[in-house]
Amino acid sequence: MRPADIHFYFDPVCPFAWMTSQWVRTVGDRRDHRVDWRFISLRLLNADVDYDAWFPPEYEAGHTAGLRLLRVAARTREEHGREAVGALYSALGARIFDSDPLPAEENPREDRRGTRPFLEPVLAAAGLPAGLAEALEDDSLDAVVRAETEEALALTGKDVGTPVIHFEPPEGVAFFGPVISRLPREEEAVELWDHVVALARFPGFAELKRSLRERPRLRGLGVEPEEAGVQEDWHAGSRRTKK
Repeated sequence: MRPADIHFYFDPVCPFAWMTSQWVRTVGDRRDHRVDWRFISLRLLNADVDYDAWFPPEYEAGHTAGLRLLRVAARTREEHGREAVGALYSALGARIFDSDPLPAEENPREDRRGTRPFLEPVLAAAGLPAGLAEALEDDSLDAVVRAETEEALALTGKDVGTPVIHFEPPEGVAFFGPVISRLPREEEAVELWDHVVALARFPGFAELKRSLRERPRLRGLGVEPEEAGVQEDWHAGSRRTKK
């Protein structure tokens, strides 16, 4: 198997990672790029953060659900190969973000996405055995997820979120993002990719950022694909709606 052209580090509960991953898949199909789907955990990134002080109440449960799903991704890679991780991520994203919104949790400190009843139909959709759901509880797999999270941070520095993309590894540069809130049309996707790669290839380029973002155009967040998203400020990981 030829080496990957892109290393894509994802947390399955991050809507921006999902949106960017869909764009990367479109470009990959057009350019015959091979993507290696790797792990970065928002829960581990924020291990030392006071969630109650910095985030809305549902964030800790959401990030913990993401870590639990990454355990399953790690077991999937171990037992079924790297290509199976891409299939699993595709099925997870389709259920979480491209389907009707999940019912609101009665307790914001719980998140059904990290449970077997949620995961087992997703595994079936990905063509994977239901037994992989046992990995949700296997915290020994956190070592694998932590190692790849640290790998991503070693490439970018610590003040990042998800996704992280490593262009043309192992020599190429890696960045947090690009963070996009809507999926480019197919004819725009490659053009946007070329612009991003041009920045990545310039040795002195470090960062281009704004914290004000449109809410991602994802059905799972209650925003239809052609609907204008609400402008929000995602400063320091929190989310504040712009009045």
